[in-house]
Amino acid sequence: MAASAKDTGASYSEEISTGKIWQVIGASSVGTMIEWYDFYIFGSLAGVISPLFYPPGNDTFAYIAYLATFAVGFIVRPFGALFFGRIGDIVGRKYAFLVTLLIMGGATAIIGFLPTYAQIGIAAPIILLLIRVLQGLALGGEYGGAAVYVAEHVPDHRRGFYTSFIQITATLGLFLSLFVILAVQNTMSADQFAGKAETGIAGWRIPFLISILLVGVSLYIRLRMKESPIFQHVKSAGMTSASPLVEAFTRWENLKIVLISLFGATAGQGVVWYTGQFYALFYLQSILNVDQTSANYIVAIALLLGMPFFVVFGALSDRIGRKWIIMAGLLFAVMTYLPIYKAMQSVAGSNVVTATSQNDPATGAIKLTPQSVDAAGTVTTSPKVIPYTNFGNLISDGTVWMLILLVFVQVIWVTMVYGPIAAYLVEAFPAKIRYTALSLPYHIGNGVFGGLLPLIGLSLIAQTGNIYSGLYYPMIVASITFIVGSLLLRESRDVKIWEEVGANQTKPTREAADDI
Repeated sequence: MAASAKDTGASYSEEISTGKIWQVIGASSVGTMIEWYDFYIFGSLAGVISPLFYPPGNDTFAYIAYLATFAVGFIVRPFGALFFGRIGDIVGRKYAFLVTLLIMGGATAIIGFLPTYAQIGIAAPIILLLIRVLQGLALGGEYGGAAVYVAEHVPDHRRGFYTSFIQITATLGLFLSLFVILAVQNTMSADQFAGKAETGIAGWRIPFLISILLVGVSLYIRLRMKESPIFQHVKSAGMTSASPLVEAFTRWENLKIVLISLFGATAGQGVVWYTGQFYALFYLQSILNVDQTSANYIVAIALLLGMPFFVVFGALSDRIGRKWIIMAGLLFAVMTYLPIYKAMQSVAGSNVVTATSQNDPATGAIKLTPQSVDAAGTVTTSPKVIPYTNFGNLISDGTVWMLILLVFVQVIWVTMVYGPIAAYLVEAFPAKIRYTALSLPYHIGNGVFGGLLPLIGLSLIAQTGNIYSGLYYPMIVASITFIVGSLLLRESRDVKIWEEVGANQTKPTREAADDI
């Protein structure tokens, strides 16, 4: 028989109201969004600051090296998931993601003060790499805690809807990073923003320094939060796991779910997420030679238009199930990526047909140069296109709206695979190992399979000269995930996590359960 509040000696008579649920979602979402902002500001500024932290003379080498440093943050995320997941399952959800917030905020702020290669030489990229490792470890612990914390406050049959607001935070963090960059760029010249002016603070540092204020606000909010009611119940009843790592990854019944979740859901979800948002931005800037500011605007607008669909598909998953919405998003992505990116090439107007690569004689690094064909059929270096600095002029251009539409379609596939996945992962694992067990497949899928996508994609283009070859990697991974998920992924919509631990007396009120 499930343990009651009386049996465990704890008081669980207070029902969770609708207002309380929205407070929990608001507090969790703000902090998680800020951590994603901190994590992605690094990638959003790749084109501007990559030459500043590596040996001068080869911007392509610096860009790829910077992307590699960017990718390191993704590679270490699973280690952060293991470390902080264990803390979250033993000590508590709240404590774990308080620590991750402080680590992430501190690391991001340090980048804002970090001297460049011209100032401290090889120490600059080394310190940058170490900071990126800290960011990756922190984010590895953050997402799982936020998703579990929200899911353990909300009613069983509205979990997809409520947890979808946590899913918005990743895209919102990327959008916020682009918004802040554009806002700062509009207040100064290009030389001032890039740090080439002799006076004043380099503009690119400001988005990193803003993190100090954002983290301070989030920390204040999170310190006022209480522990999740399900974890309180599990802990007071003596039901926590003494060794969540061992229990999650050495017992076959749990390890099997971890592997199916990775190869049947999160790996494909990860590559679709990063193709539709980050790779699209890199592709516009680095391959199609769209002006950097214009490309940021194009992706930011597409993200803003697409964000409500995280909630749409999260809520829909409560009605028809998580599995087939995720599978449909994967299938649509695989079927449409090549046509979408060919349309982007056609619409952009730079007429890029290939990207030549050659070894730089000074550094030996590969240099990537997009090549166009002019009206006479002559192959030339691609010109910069859509060079708008004024937002009004930008949105009055029909070409821009076509590119926004093409990125927006990719964002829809992102919302289909990502909107329901937090609810699925929470429902897949028991409460006593939930933080640890769900964090690992999520961060391997997103951090390794997804996070390496920009680096792999641009490297494939550099090696082959084919501007579409970078898409083969996400298409293959998404196809494998679609097959594995269709065959092995369990539908989890009807899982009752409250009954699982006998915490019925803490369940949300009927008003909260029906509030949609």
